[in-house]
Amino acid sequence: MKKMRVKLLACTPDPERVIAASARQCYSKFGADEAMKSLKKADVERLIRLLHSNGHLSPFEHASFTFLLDGISRACSHQLVRHRIASYSQQSQRYVKVEDNIITNTVTPPSIMKNKEAKSLFDGSMRDSYKCYGQLIALGVLKEDARFVLPNAACTKIVVTMNARELLHFFKLRCDPKAQWEIREAAFGMLKLARKKAPTVFEKSIYGESD
Repeated sequence: MKKMRVKLLACTPDPERVIAASARQCYSKFGADEAMKSLKKADVERLIRLLHSNGHLSPFEHASFTFLLDGISRACSHQLVRHRIASYSQQSQRYVKVEDNIITNTVTPPSIMKNKEAKSLFDGSMRDSYKCYGQLIALGVLKEDARFVLPNAACTKIVVTMNARELLHFFKLRCDPKAQWEIREAAFGMLKLARKKAPTVFEKSIYGESD
């Protein structure tokens, strides 16, 4: 089973200062450029917490974060792209031939992994799917048509960009204990990385986490 990898590719430089300066623009005759230079770190943190408490979240839209999710299943990516205020670039099964190694190209759910009989059935099904896929391609079937036999468990790679406001919403839904296990793992990986760049925006108290 391939291990999920979550990487922050890029983000708005000094995202918390951008958010605070944008908020200050709403209530000041001075420009956001001046606020960017004059706001102290404590002022930035205070403003962000005030925005949170007042539900004034539009300034958070000015900071964006771009992640790579590698080794997630197609089942997970189908959930991910339901978050519509985002940009996605996903590895195409039309143009990229899928590897037939079930160890490196399949996500196995924990409930199946810990059940020996279920794991045997699952692995057999995966092997049959990938074997059929390879045979169809060998017969001259286009990859975009042969992929119809591939399972939801097939691994994929996807780049996703969300602004901080959408990330707050995404983390609220997908870090919840009721969220499906795989997208929850991805969300926590993204949250950990986003928090390093914007600790006040994504501070633990928002999600009921303890230190």
